[in-house]
Amino acid sequence: MARRRLTDQQRNRIAKIQAERRERVSARAEAALHQAEPDLPQRGQVVARHGQNLVVATSAGDLVHCLFRANLNDVVCGDQVVWQPSSPGEGVVTAVEERRSVLARPDYSGRPKAIAANVTQLVVVIAPRPEPAGYLVDQYLVAAELAGMQVLLTLNKSDLLDAPALHAFRERFALYPAIGYPWVEVSAKREHGLDPLIAHLRDATSILVGQSGVGKSSLINALIPDQDVQVGRLSKATGLGRHTTSTATLYQLPTGGELIDSPGVRSFRLGHIERQELERGFRDFRPYLGHCAFRNCRHESEPGCAILAAVADGAIHPARLATFRSLAESLAS
Repeated sequence: MARRRLTDQQRNRIAKIQAERRERVSARAEAALHQAEPDLPQRGQVVARHGQNLVVATSAGDLVHCLFRANLNDVVCGDQVVWQPSSPGEGVVTAVEERRSVLARPDYSGRPKAIAANVTQLVVVIAPRPEPAGYLVDQYLVAAELAGMQVLLTLNKSDLLDAPALHAFRERFALYPAIGYPWVEVSAKREHGLDPLIAHLRDATSILVGQSGVGKSSLINALIPDQDVQVGRLSKATGLGRHTTSTATLYQLPTGGELIDSPGVRSFRLGHIERQELERGFRDFRPYLGHCAFRNCRHESEPGCAILAAVADGAIHPARLATFRSLAESLAS
C-alpha cells in the first residue's frame, strides 16, 4: 500500500506539537542542569532513547536517566555523549561527540532522520523463506557503504536447505563474497549453529536488518539470552517501565560486542540520495567511476562507458548493474 502523503496543514501541526514538546523538555533539562555540578562533566554512551528521555551508560557501566539540552535534539542510540550529574542516578546530556557513522531513514517530510549512531557493522539477514531479493540486499549494501559501515551477509535457517539446495543458494549469492562482503551461514536449531555469526559480532557494534520473516527477532533472542535482565536494568534506570525499549536499544553481547535492536531499523530502506552517491555505494563500481567517456554517463548504452565495459569483462556482475539502474530510476521519479 502506498504511504499516505501528509498535507502542509498536517506537517505544520506535527511540527508545532513537536516544538511545544521540545520547549517543555528543554525547560526540565535546563532546570536539572542548574542543579548539576559544573565541574563534573562525564562521558557516556546512549543505550536507549524513549521520547526525550535517555539511558546513558557511564564509563563504570552504570545506567543513568538523562534529559538533554534543546540544541541536541538529534540524540540517538549509540551516541557518545558528555553529561553532568544533576541528582543521584540522573543527569543532563550537554554535548554529543562526533559520530563515526550514522544510520538514518526519511522522516514524515522526507528528510533524513538519524536512528542509530556509531554502528560499525550492518548484518544483512536473508533466509530460504521468504524468497530473498537481491534488489533489497543491494539497498542495504549501498546504505552501509555510504554510512561507512562494514557488512556481514548472514544466511539464517540454513537447516531448511538440503545439500543441493544450499549449494544453489551459495551460487546465487556468490557475487557478494566475490566483491568483498563476508558471508556466514547460521541456524539456531543446530548446536553451535550461531558460532560463525558470534565470531563476527565480537569487537563490533552491529545492527540486524532484513525482510520480515527471516528470523531477526529469533537471532536477537538467541544472541542476548539475558535480554530480560538488561531490559529490567534499563526500565529501572528511567522509571518509565518496559516500554522504554520500544525504540532503539543497545545491548551488550555476552560473547563480546554490542548489538542495537530497533524495530525501525529492522525494515530499513534506502532513503533519497543523489545519483553520484548511489554510484559510490556500489563498491564494485568505484574503480571505474570517472573513467567513462562522458562526464554525465548514465551507464545505459553510452559509448566509452567504463561500467558497461567492466560488465562485459566480467568484473561487475550484470545483476548489480540491473539493480543500480532500478535504484537510479527510482531516485529520478
